[in-house]
Order: sequence, then C-alpha cells, then structure tokens
Amino acid sequence: MQEEEQGRRDFMGIALGACAAIGGVGALYAAKRTWDMLPSVKAAGFTTIDLANAHPNKLVVEKWRGKPIFVLKKTPDMEVNDRDIVIGSDRFHVSIGLCTHLGCIPAYEGAEHKFKCACHGGQFDASGEVLKSPPPSPLIIPPFTIKGTKLVLGEAGPEYKKMLDAGLIA
Repeated sequence: MQEEEQGRRDFMGIALGACAAIGGVGALYAAKRTWDMLPSVKAAGFTTIDLANAHPNKLVVEKWRGKPIFVLKKTPDMEVNDRDIVIGSDRFHVSIGLCTHLGCIPAYEGAEHKFKCACHGGQFDASGEVLKSPPPSPLIIPPFTIKGTKLVLGEAGPEYKKMLDAGLIA
C-alpha cells in the first residue's frame, strides 16, 4: 500500500509542477505583451517628409511623436551652420518646435529669419541657435536619416550620428 501511495504522491507532484510551469509561461507571455509597444505607437515612431517641393524661407510644421517639427528651407542669404541638414545643394533647418526654456512653440518671423518665443522673449536664429535668453540651449534636432529628397524622422542615420559625434546635438 505504501508503494501505491508513494506513486500517487509522485504523480500529484509532477501534475502540480506541470500546472505551475504552464501558469508561469502564461504569466510571462502576458507580462511581455504588456511591455510591447502598441501598434499605434510603433506607427507614430517614424515620419517621412518629402523636401523636394519645399519653398525657401517658408516654415513647414509637421508632427512626429505628438511634437511639432519645424522644417525650413534656407535661402542663400541665411547663415550657413553646422546644424543645417544638407540635401543636394539645399540646406534645411529641422528641429523639434518646442522652446528649450519651458516648451512653448516659437513663431517663425520670415522677414527677420528668427524664431521668437512670445512667452518669455527667447529667440533662435534660422539654424535653431539661441540669439536671446532665457532658452538654455538650441532647438533640438530629432533623430533623422536622409533617403533621396526625403527626410525620415525617428531613425538615426549617418548624418545624424555625425552631428551627434561633433557635439551639435544634445
């Protein structure tokens, strides 16, 4: 009788262990699913902007990850800057359109080639560099890569990495 009882105990132990293992795998799978990005978030991760038809000194505002993105094709009389994105023979200013002081959205004054923040008087030049405080740093350049005449935001390409290595991007 004792051997039969021992066999029953072994069987119950194995059955309990198997149930616990299956439950553990199910819990890990559910936990992983909660950590994965939602498809809508993944889709919002990249924004493609075609710059082929951009007009000089005309600010275009796009949206990337819920933030405004400033795209400005520079005119020949605008100062050349290392922060400019060069596509072909054209130079562009691309930045997240939020003031680095308190996150206000600066307005672009085309006649003056400046971005002005109405909240606290901060000013940036056409390359996003600070002209007048209180902003503590230049406008932020989002990760980008260049594919022909298209700019893909959200992907750090070689041009972005070069700017990052040069210390032009925070």
